[in-house]
Amino acid sequence: MSRIVKCGHIQASVPEVEGSVQDIKEAMVKKHEELVDKAGKQGVQILCLQEIFHGPYFCAEQDTKWYATAEKVPGPLTDRFSDYARKYKMVIVLPVYEEAIEGVYYNTAAIIDADGSYLGKFRKAHIPHTWPGFWEKFYFKPGTTDFPVFQTAYAKIGVYICYDRHFPECARILALKGAEILFNPSATVAGKSEYLWALEQPAQAAANGVFIGANNRVGVEKPWEFGEFYGSSYFCDPKGQILVKGSRDKTEIVTADLDLEEIRKTRDGWQFFRDRRPELYGDICGQLPD
Repeated sequence: MSRIVKCGHIQASVPEVEGSVQDIKEAMVKKHEELVDKAGKQGVQILCLQEIFHGPYFCAEQDTKWYATAEKVPGPLTDRFSDYARKYKMVIVLPVYEEAIEGVYYNTAAIIDADGSYLGKFRKAHIPHTWPGFWEKFYFKPGTTDFPVFQTAYAKIGVYICYDRHFPECARILALKGAEILFNPSATVAGKSEYLWALEQPAQAAANGVFIGANNRVGVEKPWEFGEFYGSSYFCDPKGQILVKGSRDKTEIVTADLDLEEIRKTRDGWQFFRDRRPELYGDICGQLPD
């Protein structure tokens, strides 16, 4: 018997807005409200927005002015999008720049259930600081939430954010905790990561017998123009097969119908979880050699 869940990604460019960082934030929020409304009318049941959806990828520079765009989670943005979740009976993965206390900030994804209730959050665990333009340690403290699994109205879901996808432990932990669909909201550019984009997560989906949805923004963001965000948001199945893939350069909603019964069928065939030997894996938690 099928258990089909209609899932979606929003991949979007940043509108050209003159004004303060708050003006830019509000313009991006309004753009996403229109897209969330459209996704709801299409019958999307679980919707994932891109990493820090409410602004540009400001980590291309190091400037304290962007701290002003952070907010509490739950807070104004989760309240605002809870209305859409309730209206369309839609689960929303809402990636937000979070202010925990004054001067302490996280890269966070809030989970809103189909009745508009706030289920909890995941804070990005691995924080890159690499050239060119990924100065994230200037903006984010490493996450403190471990890897929670959220029982939503439609499926058990887990989240890991952007750079976390390069660490296979994230997907493995979430799968072992019972997550059926993993979401990876991202902001990543051509030339740096694109060769891994369609390689790593399908492999992790197959290794763990889960669905994975990978999300990326589009466009070249001013004034930095340090790289092209290449979109290509997709969903892959428990065999690692890509089911649907978005364009490289267009703001759009990318949707797929995921049959959760495929998880059991795939795992019954491969039995990776039965045959794993965690008692032999202690070294994976060790330190690098001197």
